[in-house]
Amino acid sequence: MTTADSETFTLSLSKSEALVFFEFLSRFDSDETLSIVHPSEERVLWSLTAQMEKSLLEPFKADYVSLLETARSKVLGVEE
Repeated sequence: MTTADSETFTLSLSKSEALVFFEFLSRFDSDETLSIVHPSEERVLWSLTAQMEKSLLEPFKADYVSLLETARSKVLGVEE
């Protein structure tokens, strides 16, 4: 994905985790509903969340809401 944001953030998944995550996202793409149908999907989501919690500082900043809104705009390609 190409964005105006020059910073990158890397998450790591095993091949099995990637397959489980792919299925989870594919179901959302076709059903437009996020639902856990197997405990392994929850485990993968926990793993991804834990990786982000270890690296992201923004959720702990006082201006988090503003930072989140800016990030959402960047992801959508909207200039502020």
